[in-house]
Amino acid sequence: MKTKISERYNAVLIELKGNVMGGEETKEFNDMLHKLIDEGKKNIVVDLHDVKFMNSSGLGMLIGALTTVKKSEGTFRLSRVTDKIESLLIITKLITIFETYKTIDEAVASFAK
Repeated sequence: MKTKISERYNAVLIELKGNVMGGEETKEFNDMLHKLIDEGKKNIVVDLHDVKFMNSSGLGMLIGALTTVKKSEGTFRLSRVTDKIESLLIITKLITIFETYKTIDEAVASFAK
């Protein structure tokens, strides 16, 4: 898994690419998230457009991220969720926990509401 971080208006965009499988990547992702929160950046959008595969550990990583952001009184969104990942979220009923948006712009705009 590769990550790319950028900022859009009042949000941080984290783009994930490749396979999200947990393991060491989970620790790196969590550390990165804590660093962003420590910097006062609490509106987080994770873009899943380029994720090819996600296993249960990858889902766990996203759940952990959501929990971390919420505990810091931040807001967490998913954008451009692929059909494959959306099916996974539906099957696991996690679709009811995550706020998902079709585009990055919609996800970023949702923070203004």
